[in-house]
Amino acid sequence: MGATTTESTNSHSGSPPPAKERARSAALPALVAPQSQLSIIWRRLRQDAFALIGAGIILFTLFLAVAAPVVAPHDPLQQDSSIRLAPIGTSGHPLGTDGNGRDILSRLIYGSRTALLIALVPVAVAAVFGIAMGLVAGYFGGWSDSLLMRFSDILFAFPAVLLAIAIVAALGPTLVNAMLALAIVFVPAFARLVRSSVLSLREREFVVAARASGSPTGRLLIRHVLANALPTVIVFATLQTGQMIIFGSALSFLGLGVQPPTPDWGTMSNDGRQQMLIAPWVTTLPGIAIFCVSVGFNLLGDGLRDALDPTLRT
Repeated sequence: MGATTTESTNSHSGSPPPAKERARSAALPALVAPQSQLSIIWRRLRQDAFALIGAGIILFTLFLAVAAPVVAPHDPLQQDSSIRLAPIGTSGHPLGTDGNGRDILSRLIYGSRTALLIALVPVAVAAVFGIAMGLVAGYFGGWSDSLLMRFSDILFAFPAVLLAIAIVAALGPTLVNAMLALAIVFVPAFARLVRSSVLSLREREFVVAARASGSPTGRLLIRHVLANALPTVIVFATLQTGQMIIFGSALSFLGLGVQPPTPDWGTMSNDGRQQMLIAPWVTTLPGIAIFCVSVGFNLLGDGLRDALDPTLRT
């Protein structure tokens, strides 16, 4: 009886595992598979409450800019002298009216279009030219590095706002010229950032191996150098966008950016300057909008910096 039991046990242990056990063991590799880089970045962003708040502010502003004709309760250019400087909470005008009787809420909503435009376009243009300058200067060095960096030093010698004011004053006060001036001012910052990253990457093992294998220079710069420097550029561009909103609004406030009657937060702040004591909401509400959107980009930039930092990945 004991021998029979032992043989039965041995034969049972030598038999193939049941189908459920085989399925469970086959699923184990999928459970322990490493996460992709994008999933890690997204997980870190979801865990950062401030980054989510910043992203929410930006998405809300973008929604208002796109849906302005539907969301705005009034025509932002419509004037009504009978309701000039109506206070906050006025029926039909929840945020009041300005000195020309125009609805402030509608002008704030439409102003988000120019605010995002004067922020995103110069950052994109500055990033493209700055990345190109930084790649050439950092990778090739020599006279190209000296020439491009000395050009950057010349631009850095002037305060950013004063240089932008000088460029717009020379070209003429228009929205396009304001965006061009801001792009020129911020090109050196991107160039120096990319150059410093390229200097630390060009002697890394994977770049040396790609160069030794005969990889074309353009392909090497794009796939191996720029691809590894891009996270830093993305974070910097996000932070610069918030600063660009302030600079663009400052140019409009001085009359060098968006021209009346186009709704713009900087222009709106300037319009209410004369009535600051009797109608402070005309100036403070656009200022609050500038502050909130700028903080939103800064919060998102800080979150992206933490999420893209390879030393923090687990």
